[in-house]
Amino acid sequence: ERNVLAALYQSLGEVALRELAGWRLGVFTGAPEFGKSVGLRSFKQYNLFNGKLPAQLLLFDVNAENARTPRDPAAAGQVVPRIFNAERAEMLRNRLKKNMKSIGQWARKQNIGSYRLYDADMPEYALAIDIYEGKVHVQEYLAPKSIDERAARERLAEALAIIPDVLDIDPKDMVCKQRQRQSGTKQYEKQAATGEYLKVQEHGCTLKVNLKDYLDTGLFLDHRPVRHWIQQNAQGKRFLNLFCYTGAATVHAAVGCASRSLSLDMSKTYVNWAMDNLSLNGADPRKHLVEQADCVAWLADKRTANQTFDLIFMDPPTFSNSARMAGVLDVQRDHGVMVRQCMERLSTDGLLIFSNNFRKFKLDEDLAAEFDVKEVTASTLDKDFQRNQKIHQCWHIQHKV
Repeated sequence: ERNVLAALYQSLGEVALRELAGWRLGVFTGAPEFGKSVGLRSFKQYNLFNGKLPAQLLLFDVNAENARTPRDPAAAGQVVPRIFNAERAEMLRNRLKKNMKSIGQWARKQNIGSYRLYDADMPEYALAIDIYEGKVHVQEYLAPKSIDERAARERLAEALAIIPDVLDIDPKDMVCKQRQRQSGTKQYEKQAATGEYLKVQEHGCTLKVNLKDYLDTGLFLDHRPVRHWIQQNAQGKRFLNLFCYTGAATVHAAVGCASRSLSLDMSKTYVNWAMDNLSLNGADPRKHLVEQADCVAWLADKRTANQTFDLIFMDPPTFSNSARMAGVLDVQRDHGVMVRQCMERLSTDGLLIFSNNFRKFKLDEDLAAEFDVKEVTASTLDKDFQRNQKIHQCWHIQHKV
């Protein structure tokens, strides 16, 4: 934790001076602002990276003559304040309070326990802050190259100091990650291995989330209205969930009394997660099947074309080159083919819900000539995502009468 780093670095310098006089010390650190706490003057500093994280290598000659006379809090081993710009930090504090008053009150009235509180509302703090039943999930968007790395670190430190105070939570209940574009197998890679799951409620459904182990939590909050619509319109219908992730949409369909469902995803981790979510909600495993499959290959397989569904939800990734796939998926290039393949499996009066989160996405214009296509994006954004109109796009597609 940052509030104990200064003392740790001070101890390192004291031990080096006592035991290793005449040696050279190299400190590779992601928090170079604590370097002065070592108590020695560094004669060389290298700007390096730990993966994508900015860091520094500080070099010291360990001798008494090179000892630094404490002149500031860091050199004296005291905690370095994490608020570097008080005026800017106060603006963030006020924005979070404002959002808590508007979005927080809305969520409580709607009985929604998981929602987005802040989404890069201020360009100085490029963060997404989500609430999960009292826990806080913070995602730092990757800063553009025009932003100084040290400045970005300082602003993140400011935000992480302010958030627990404004939201009145224990800092231990806050998780912070860096958000980057994920593709292929990277989107499934673990960030940690805590195995800590939290159950959240959404429109009568119980869903498992994990705030620490993966880049995503297991629940895409922006699709909450889509899932609720599925729940309200699934009664007696055969439901297909492609690229099902953790099966949240299928849970809503099952709770909405769908007659049966089939959910497909390439990741065994998410297939098992989807099964757990369905089990938590009492879904009959004989009627609600979850299978590990490459959805692109499944759609292209003529042997599956005789399976008919009344309601299909397809939310493919923007790009995937997973080793489990036969080829490469590019949603802009491939969506026309996949939509047509879905329509082959859709009953005469059925409905395909097609969505994706590629910000530059353009729907194949030829689809409107073949099918009844209606964009419904505006109706699929709850209050907590209405300030981010490009979080996803969504269409309802049906056979022409």
